[in-house]
Amino acid sequence: MDLASPEIMIVAGEASGDAHAAELIAALRQLHPPLRFFGCGGERMAAAGCELLVSSSELAVMGLVEVLAHLPRLHRLWRRLRQALLQRRPRGLILVDFPDFNLRLAAAARAASIPVVYFVSPQIWAWRRRRVKLIRRDVARMICIFPFEQAFYARQGLEVASVGHPLVERVERARASLPSAPAWRARLGAAPAAELIALLPGSRQRELDFHLPVLLAAAAQLRQASAAPPPEFVLPVAPHLSAAAIAAALPPALAPFLHLVPAAELYPALAHARLAFVASGTATVETALLATPMVVVYRLSPLSYRLGRRLVRTPHVAMVNLIAERAVVPELLQADLHPAALLAWAQRLLPDTAERRQMLADLAQVRLRLGPPGAIARAAAEVAATLHLPPSPGTPAPAAARLYSI
Repeated sequence: MDLASPEIMIVAGEASGDAHAAELIAALRQLHPPLRFFGCGGERMAAAGCELLVSSSELAVMGLVEVLAHLPRLHRLWRRLRQALLQRRPRGLILVDFPDFNLRLAAAARAASIPVVYFVSPQIWAWRRRRVKLIRRDVARMICIFPFEQAFYARQGLEVASVGHPLVERVERARASLPSAPAWRARLGAAPAAELIALLPGSRQRELDFHLPVLLAAAAQLRQASAAPPPEFVLPVAPHLSAAAIAAALPPALAPFLHLVPAAELYPALAHARLAFVASGTATVETALLATPMVVVYRLSPLSYRLGRRLVRTPHVAMVNLIAERAVVPELLQADLHPAALLAWAQRLLPDTAERRQMLADLAQVRLRLGPPGAIARAAAEVAATLHLPPSPGTPAPAAARLYSI
């Protein structure tokens, strides 16, 4: 290993992890410009200069049962990364969430005496808590982004860095450059007086298959049930999903009033929407940070859901509710997710009701719990300290990480 220009392997298996990892790569290069990165990720990591041996799109599988058919392919991809790890022997291995895949890589790295930093804790506090033993054995430093995770690991006798959530700074930067609501709505082609409802069915094709038909049926019923002008809808199309296929699935009567926008328009869509129907995941945190009331939705195959409910130990599914440690937004899961339920919640949250005002106040508290801006810089300082990365000549040494705690 060339210490003058060390390599770091970094593995992120999902879209949100790809975004966090790309920002972390940029922050680490500010501390040590000669660093080179390789591993697994998506378009953002590639744009940040990471050599992708595996694309994270190859790992996208949804559901406990559905993953079984993909195990041979996933194992081949895992072996490819393990081989690169052992052959190139990087200075360290950074893992971003995606535990079933990444914890096995952590074991391989520990056996090869390659230090492991885990950025974005796997959700072992929700299910399969026995994996904490693997983390204690194989991971040199855990970097958490949610406030309740620090207390969980402390109870397990582990030292962790709690740096706050990267989305806080990302959303604040985006908010500063958002187009005005009238200008954006005009570009969208929405009626000036119509309320906008954002539809976020998920970033995976399987999520789209489960959620989009219900959201479209609810949208059609909302237009029929609403006084003039009836609401219109905006749907940001996640990367790797087909806008043409979604457009083809729209009912003709709804199509003129449902506006498809690229993923880059997610924040304007949420910021200028009166309400959002959001698939459970990272998007719920972004919606909260943009102070948009929401209804969280999610469906799995019946067998995957039954197995998951037996394993999951948390009272809530939505990340916003987990952060708040209570129910602040409704969750419509499995059989509870149907057009009539979405219609009922929309009628409660679209007007200026006490229920809507309470949700907005609760979302403001969620924002405070996610910590101050600068999570990525704090995480980079933790990685640099753990991997003993010296700053390059002429590069100022990083300040000690100021950890966030609730």
